[in-house]
Amino acid sequence: MSYELYYWPTIQGRGEFVRLALEEAGADYIDVARESEGIAMMMRMMDHADHPPFAPPFLKDGETIIGQTSAILLYLGARHDLAPKDPTGGLWTSQIQLTIADFVAEAHDTHHPIGVELYYEDQKDEALRRSAEFRKSRIPKFLEWFETILERNSARGGYLVGSTLTYADLSLFQVVEGLSYAFPKATARALKKAPKVSTLHRAVSERPRIKAYLESPRRIPFNEAGIFRQYPELDG
Repeated sequence: MSYELYYWPTIQGRGEFVRLALEEAGADYIDVARESEGIAMMMRMMDHADHPPFAPPFLKDGETIIGQTSAILLYLGARHDLAPKDPTGGLWTSQIQLTIADFVAEAHDTHHPIGVELYYEDQKDEALRRSAEFRKSRIPKFLEWFETILERNSARGGYLVGSTLTYADLSLFQVVEGLSYAFPKATARALKKAPKVSTLHRAVSERPRIKAYLESPRRIPFNEAGIFRQYPELDG
């Protein structure tokens, strides 16, 4: 039975972290909202499920529905060898993913620092201030942390956890992709001080299933409706 992924059909957003894991696993899945009447199906699921997700993305596996990106990846990681089997390794992978979720939320808040119900144009002054701090302090701080993890695990193959790829590696790849789109100048500077992060990013991009996915129409282009948005005035 195919997994059913429910997420908005025109943006990468948080759903992309799940798509990358499904693609790397070679799992059969349906990106439901991209099908005919898919958005209506997604909204019905949210309205009527016994355990309703707060928001997309969520994954349906038979009768099981899992919401929240990090929880979905925890679920998939255990089933598709994208996380260690031992409890300590699994917990560490989840901790890294939750930190990535914090990073993603901060990236989103650069263009929506006041509220998600307002347009970017309604909060541009605040976005300029928030982005300056994000570029100067937060991007380097997060990337330094990932670089430290990769350095301490370097004897085991260049991954964040253990000696094989995990969903955390895929997610870090996606963050670098998104930051390079939204803040190309600032991200390029920060990556000069995080060479192992850059190496991991390149390695993930060359994995056969990921490479094929990135070159396919299944990979939605970045755009100014998603989490990572390219407003040149926010870069520098």
